[in-house]
Amino acid sequence: MNTDVLIVGAGPTGLALGIDLARRGVDALVVEKADRLFPGSRGKGIQPRTMEVFHDLGVVDAIREVSGTYPVQMIWRDGERVGEHRMFDPVEPTEDSPYNAPWMVPQWRTQEVLFARLRELGGRVAFGREAVGVEQDADGVTVRFTAGTDIRARYVVAADGGRSVVRRALGIGMTGETVDPHPLLVADVRVTGLDRDHWHVFPPRGEGGGYLSICPLAGTEDFQLVAQFPEGTRTDLSLDAVREVVAARSHLAPEAVTEIRWASDFRPRAALADRFRSGRVLLAGDAAHVHSPAGGQGLNTSVQDAYNLGWKLGAVLRGGAPAALLDTYEEERRPVAAQMLGLSTGVHRGEVRRGEATRQLGLGYRESSLTEETRTAPSGLRAGDRAPDGTLAGVRLFDAFRGPHWTLVAVGVQAPELPQTVRVVTGDEQPSYGKGLFLVRPDGYVGWAGEDASRLRAYAGRGITR
Repeated sequence: MNTDVLIVGAGPTGLALGIDLARRGVDALVVEKADRLFPGSRGKGIQPRTMEVFHDLGVVDAIREVSGTYPVQMIWRDGERVGEHRMFDPVEPTEDSPYNAPWMVPQWRTQEVLFARLRELGGRVAFGREAVGVEQDADGVTVRFTAGTDIRARYVVAADGGRSVVRRALGIGMTGETVDPHPLLVADVRVTGLDRDHWHVFPPRGEGGGYLSICPLAGTEDFQLVAQFPEGTRTDLSLDAVREVVAARSHLAPEAVTEIRWASDFRPRAALADRFRSGRVLLAGDAAHVHSPAGGQGLNTSVQDAYNLGWKLGAVLRGGAPAALLDTYEEERRPVAAQMLGLSTGVHRGEVRRGEATRQLGLGYRESSLTEETRTAPSGLRAGDRAPDGTLAGVRLFDAFRGPHWTLVAVGVQAPELPQTVRVVTGDEQPSYGKGLFLVRPDGYVGWAGEDASRLRAYAGRGITR
C-alpha cells in the first residue's frame, strides 16, 4: 500500500479530512489535479456549526483573523440608495453556542488556512495529479492518473467536486434538478466607487435584465460580483464584458472595475448521489451533493462530511473498530445532505429565510444506528444531538472535546470507569445538559445518553469508541 487513505481533491472537504486523519496518526495523501489551491471566493459563508468544527480542528482563530461578519445589503436604484436589507437576523453568541452567526471568508482563504494546518500536522498534498480511473478489490483501491505512477490505498475518498471523476468511474449516479434556469456569473474583482461597509445590490431594471450584487470580501481588497442573466445567455468572463454588465446595471462607469482576479459561470442546480459509498471508496462534499450557493450550505455540509468520516476512518484503521462502522457514514450524512439541499433550494427560490436552519446547529443523528438514548423520558438534550458548549466544574466543554477522542460528560452522576481513550469531565450542574451521562463522539454529537452507567459499557463494547 502507498497510503492508508487517498483523498482525491484539495478543496475544503479534502483538506479538512486530511487534517482530521493527520491528527489521528492515519497515513493519508491528498491529491489535486490543479497545480495550486482553488483561487476564487466561491463558497464564502462559514456557518456556526462549521466554526465549531474548525474550533476542534485547531483553525478557528486563524479563520477569524482573515474573515469578518456579513455586511448589511444596500439596495440601489438609478444611482440612489433606496433601502437596506439584512440577509438574516443578528444572533448574539451564547455560552452553549459561541459561534452563533455566519462568518464571511473567501473560499481561497479558508483553503489556505486549512492547508497550513494540514502541513503543520505533517499532512501532504500532491498537486498536478489528475485522477482518471479507479479499480478496487477486497484489499484496497488503485487510482490511476494522467501522469505519474498509480497510487494504492486501503480506502479512497472522492472529494473531487460535482463533476467527480471518481464517482463516475464507480458508476454512481446523481439525482437532481435545475434550481434556476438563469445562468450566473461570479467573479472576484477590484472596484472603485463603492464603500466596503455594505453589500451593494442592484435589482433588475427593465425586461430581460438580471440582478447584480457586489459584495466586499472581508480581509481582502476584493469584491465578489454576482450577475444573473436571462435563460439561454452565454456568459462572457472577460474584463470588458464584466465592465459592460456593471455599467448597464449600476451607476458605476465601466472603468470602475479595474481588475478581474477570478471568474466562473454556472447554472444553479441541486443533486444528490445515489450512494455515498462503493466498497472501499467513499464520496464526500460536492462529489456527493451539489447545492445552489444560496444559503451557504454547500461548503459547510461538505466540511461536516469530512468531520463525520474522519473519526470513523481513524477508528477502523488505527483503533481496531469494525469496518462496518464506515457504513454509518452514508446512513448519517446522506439524509443530512438531502435536507440541506432542500433548504438551499428553498432559500434560492425565496421560499425560506436564512436563520436557525441555515446555521446548522440543529442538525443531528437521533435516528442513527450509532445513537442510543436510554432514558425513558428525556427532556432537552438527547442522544444524537449536537453536544453544546458551556462549562462544567470550570472546564470549557468545547476545549474538552477538542481532539480525536470521545468524551464522557457526567453531570450530577458518578462517572464509570472507561477506556483511557475516553476523556471524562464531571461536575454537579450544567444547564444545557441536565443531570445524566452523555458520551460525546469525536465529531461533537452525543452518541449515548443515560441516567446511570448500567448500559454504557455495552455501548462502549461495540468497539467504536477507540
